[in-house]
Amino acid sequence: MKKAYLIMLGIMVGMTGLAQTDTTGKQNPSPESSDTIRVGSIIILKKGGYNDEGHYYKRSYKKDRITTNWVILDFGISTFNDRTDYSSPEAQTFVRNNNGNPPANKGDFSTKTKLSNVNIWLFMQRMSLYKNIINLKYGFGIEMNNYYYKSNIRYVENFNTEPNDYVIRDTVDFSKDKLAADYITVPFMVNINTNPNGRHGGLMFSFGVSAGYLYSSRNKLKSDEFGKQKNKNDFNLNHWKLAYVAEVGLGPVKLYGSYAMQPLHEYGVKQYPYNIGIRFSSW
Repeated sequence: MKKAYLIMLGIMVGMTGLAQTDTTGKQNPSPESSDTIRVGSIIILKKGGYNDEGHYYKRSYKKDRITTNWVILDFGISTFNDRTDYSSPEAQTFVRNNNGNPPANKGDFSTKTKLSNVNIWLFMQRMSLYKNIINLKYGFGIEMNNYYYKSNIRYVENFNTEPNDYVIRDTVDFSKDKLAADYITVPFMVNINTNPNGRHGGLMFSFGVSAGYLYSSRNKLKSDEFGKQKNKNDFNLNHWKLAYVAEVGLGPVKLYGSYAMQPLHEYGVKQYPYNIGIRFSSW
């Protein structure tokens, strides 16, 4: 009997001790609470805890100085600011009359408002310059620009009978008239992140420049008379594209924009391309 009483007494004392420990843990959580893990003599903090004086503190997360974002997508509109003097000899040489029709003018180069710019950035990196607030942002990708013309203009290739390529207003009624210009592009921007410690960051904006090289260009036409036509040529386009670039956003969705420093074409017309749209990226 004495042994039974002793065993029961031991169990009651043990349960009392556990209850006291649990109550103390709820009233004054220690660093070894549910938010901590002990490995030997080392305590690992998961979220935060209380110090010896009972003050709660948060765990500080140290962010990497260089972070990489893979596969960023842009969807927007490609168009241009036409600053051509169509009465000049240079413009008249490039924009020709055809079959007695009046020469093309600024209105003939107006474009349709539709999805015409898709950019695929293979990666973008962000390197901290000051506490992840001020950063250098750069990347590498492909810009695909499509200019959908409202009127029936057509690019004519140089077959050694003319000194240069040129543009005419055609008599054919095109249901589709598109000039495509694709570039391999490298952007460099200064990035400002107002809340670098947030899960998705705070209000973010970037501004800088980009350099692109023309790797593909074509004029796509569609009509009842000739069906689908595709002509591949550089069509007097500048092979290099230098542009001012910017972006602003909150979280994974951002607005982007770019404005070229030089005209789309090497000669004839002065049309400065620009793009605006929505960017999808993790930061």
